[in-house]
Amino acid sequence: MSFERSIRRSSEEFSSALRDAINARGLSLARLHEMLRSRGNGVSMATLSYWRSGRRRPEGVQSLAAIAEIERLLHLAPGELTARLGATNRTGPVGPNQFPMNEQELERSVRDAFAALGAEYPDTARELTTHSVTDVDAAGNVAHCQTRSIVQSTVGTVSSIPFLELTPGEPTPAPIITAIAGGRIAARYSHPNGEVHGVLFELDSPLAAPDTTIVEWAVDYPPGYPPQRETGHAVAMKCRELLVWTRFHPDAIPDHVTERVDNPQGTTTTTTEIGGRTSVAQIRRGFGPGALSLSWSYDDGR
Repeated sequence: MSFERSIRRSSEEFSSALRDAINARGLSLARLHEMLRSRGNGVSMATLSYWRSGRRRPEGVQSLAAIAEIERLLHLAPGELTARLGATNRTGPVGPNQFPMNEQELERSVRDAFAALGAEYPDTARELTTHSVTDVDAAGNVAHCQTRSIVQSTVGTVSSIPFLELTPGEPTPAPIITAIAGGRIAARYSHPNGEVHGVLFELDSPLAAPDTTIVEWAVDYPPGYPPQRETGHAVAMKCRELLVWTRFHPDAIPDHVTERVDNPQGTTTTTTEIGGRTSVAQIRRGFGPGALSLSWSYDDGR
């Protein structure tokens, strides 16, 4: 059964059960509305009518709270109505879709990259949960970065997603980006300014809103690539959980680390001692749009 047919069927089952329960108690819809209002629930009479007829279904937090109250008022078992709603066709709170940094010139380069890759800007897929793991070599430089993400289509159907590597103010050759799971690399692009490199990650199968899938990719660096002592991840829409985990070689534990948080409004930085740790885990929930990064340094001048 398709997702849309499943939604339609569960909506019909819910509205039928609601009508039967109201009739069984001998209540009018107006009386039920009055009882809800007396208990502080402001759901409108029109909304109740839509639910009873099946023209709409309750989905938001306030609506589901109203259904829980209706179950009590109609002497139903807890969950007797809500269980009939099944899956939701909502994406949940999406928030604004914005370039994650206050860098207009860089955003223009990113737009160029999207156009060259044949991708719509801004991207309509969002990262629900992303774990980005960076390994630092014995010289203190980034050696390898691997990222796993649960992505969701927020509008229409998504068949591919652009993933970009940004080095603002530092032209570099293209890093080596490889697909590990969830799809394949369909196209590659490097901006003439050398600050934006990326790929078009073609999903194993198209993703229709609000469905999700898991993708995983890795970034390595070719010989002659400038040494990197910074890592991070950026999201253009709110991410439920973002983890940036930086793991240091035992011979390259830094003396200082600096956390940087960029967003469309500006930048904040926090410098701290690493305190003998061999890794730093930056965890944010409800993060974005923005970029979370970590840089490090050594007192011995390496």
